[in-house]
Amino acid sequence: MNNNGKGTIMQIVRLKTKLSEEEMLKIAHEREPLFKAIPGLVQKYYVKMGNPGEFGGIYIWDSRESLTEFRQSELAATIAKAYGATEPPSVEIVDIMFDLR
Repeated sequence: MNNNGKGTIMQIVRLKTKLSEEEMLKIAHEREPLFKAIPGLVQKYYVKMGNPGEFGGIYIWDSRESLTEFRQSELAATIAKAYGATEPPSVEIVDIMFDLR
């Protein structure tokens, strides 16, 4: 579906860590320029899940191809280690049907 140049694919990454929220934010801000440089990444939201020690990222991609390229990248491979994940992150990918705004 055409989203007028906006995102078409959403990727939801959830991870568990023993790091504090402050430590998570420090690492996220250090890695921010790396994510800003990714072609095809329309937006990324850094989120805190409902349970202690659970955080995530919600990525909005311009195409499935951009998502696939990112998932095969070194940057994607370093996410769990960078945040001290205590188990492999879970990843969910959904198609965006349309944007409200």
